[in-house]
Amino acid sequence: MKPKPPPSGATARRRPRQSRAWHTSQALQDAYVRLLVERGHAGITIREIVALAGTGLGSFYEYFASKDDLALVCLHLRTKRLLRAMHVAIGQHAGRPLRDIVDAVICAQLTAHDGPPREWGAHYLLERHHSSADAYRKMYDRFVAEWEYALESAADLPASCAKAEVARVCQTIMYGLFAHAFLRGEAPDAAALARQTRAALRAWVDHVAPRSR
Repeated sequence: MKPKPPPSGATARRRPRQSRAWHTSQALQDAYVRLLVERGHAGITIREIVALAGTGLGSFYEYFASKDDLALVCLHLRTKRLLRAMHVAIGQHAGRPLRDIVDAVICAQLTAHDGPPREWGAHYLLERHHSSADAYRKMYDRFVAEWEYALESAADLPASCAKAEVARVCQTIMYGLFAHAFLRGEAPDAAALARQTRAALRAWVDHVAPRSR
C-alpha cells in the first residue's frame, strides 16, 4: 500500500508565509534606508518607517526589536553583499597573477555598489556612527581575510610575502577610497574611482610582491 502524500494545502501554506515574511522585512528595510537618506538615523521614527513600508507596528516588532536593530540589520546585509562579491571574484580568478585578482576585486566592488549612491553614502555614514567598535572590527577583519584569500590564490605571490599585513593595507586602501567617494552624497565617477583604486592597490602589491621581470 502506497504511503499517502502530504496534504498539498500544508505545503502551499508554508511557502506564502515565508514569502510574506521576507517581503515585509524587506519593505521595512527599504523604508528605513529611504528615510535615512532624507533625515538621518536620529530623525526617523518607527511609525514613519511602518507607514512608508505599508505595514503595522505589530509587524515591525515581529522582525526587529527596535529602530537600532533595524539599522544594524541594514548595515550587515549591505556589507555582506560587498563581501560576497569580493569572495566570488577572487574564486573566479584564482591561479592568475595578483594584479588580475586585484582588478577583479575592484570591478566586483563597483558592481556591488548598485542602487542610489546616496543610500550608499548613508550606509557609510551610519556605519561610522552606529556600529559598535567590536562589530566594526569583526566585519573589517572579514574583508581582510578575503584579501588574504586573494593573496593565497595568486599565481605569482612570493613565499616571503607577509600576507596578513599586506591584506590589511589592501583593505584600508580600498575601503577608504570607496567609502569617501560615496560619502560625498553624489554618484562617484566610477571610472575615476576604479582608476584611483587600481593605481593605489597595484603600487602597494608591486612594492610588497614585485613581479618577476
